[in-house]
Amino acid sequence: MNAPAPALHIAVEKRLSERITIAADFQAGDGVTALFGRSGAGKTSLVEMIAGLLRPDRGRIAVQGRVLFDSQARIDLPAEARRVGYVFQDARLFPHLTVRRNLLYGRWAGRRRGALKLETVCRLLDLDPLLERRPGALSGGEVQRVAIGRALLADPAILLMDEPLASLDGPRKNEILPFLERLKEESGVPIVYVSHAMEEVIRLADQMVLLDGGRVAAVGPIEDVTTRLDLRPLTGRYEAGAVVPVRVEGHDEAYELTTLLITPEAKLQVPRLKLPVGAALRIRLRARDVTLSLTRPEGASTLNVLAGAVRELAPAEGPFVDVLVDAGAPIWSRVTRLSADRMGLAPGRAVYAVVKAGAIDRASLGRAG
Repeated sequence: MNAPAPALHIAVEKRLSERITIAADFQAGDGVTALFGRSGAGKTSLVEMIAGLLRPDRGRIAVQGRVLFDSQARIDLPAEARRVGYVFQDARLFPHLTVRRNLLYGRWAGRRRGALKLETVCRLLDLDPLLERRPGALSGGEVQRVAIGRALLADPAILLMDEPLASLDGPRKNEILPFLERLKEESGVPIVYVSHAMEEVIRLADQMVLLDGGRVAAVGPIEDVTTRLDLRPLTGRYEAGAVVPVRVEGHDEAYELTTLLITPEAKLQVPRLKLPVGAALRIRLRARDVTLSLTRPEGASTLNVLAGAVRELAPAEGPFVDVLVDAGAPIWSRVTRLSADRMGLAPGRAVYAVVKAGAIDRASLGRAG
């Protein structure tokens, strides 16, 4: 039996200037695939090629096995025939139309009987209270929810989201992120999510495509890509950290804490989470929030002490070194080179990784795919 086609297969080249050439080849599955990288890495150019807004010089693009572009076969479907939903940084709603009419424009543009119903999209994105308002009367987060709803009602085979939260402040981002999580879980539409914000990727994405200078530096599950020390310059040195899969083991109501299970021997306690026992999560442990000790700390306030062994060391900025520790899962710690020498840190050395409960905040948590 043939394996099902990936949600997206793209293998393209595009020369943008004398200095910049896009050359990317990767596949994306169902769920959310993050295109991650610094400004100028080629993220927006890639989604524009998928959408039909930018023509590759050569290559092939297929969505759900349907070919959208193939330079050898001379296939180049127009944007309106690609069944690609595109959510831009700026929502581009029609200012003279109500929210309802903006949404219905998306359904009209899709022209397919199988499109999601207006009622379903409104429930997913909590749009019912907004239907009779115009875009000028909406907050930034509300505008983006309407833009997402309009794209969904066009019945896309894939949804492209190009930094949809980039123009929003912190509170508005926190307002819309739960809707994006619900969209991921309930819509069934594969999503390519462009971002340079790691906290968004942790919360939403199932896999990451890491871009550097127009080329793919790494592809894989979030947990694998973020653990690689060699990718630190691309994933962000200051915010560097490992992503660890966990499950909610239980809650301590008296102390308002939740216990997260990495392995039966490795557990973390964090501020109380409103999640059921057994819920699967990903947590991000920043290297700067993890300290190392050669002996188990006694009489300290820290709750989270994980026994492990050093796997790898790599130089960081200035006086620091990054240490990768196996502690039930790969965890990074950033220490000074002086401390590393005094402790005799080397591959195989037994250590204890110490993590403050308060360092694991909502921006560090994501639902596992």
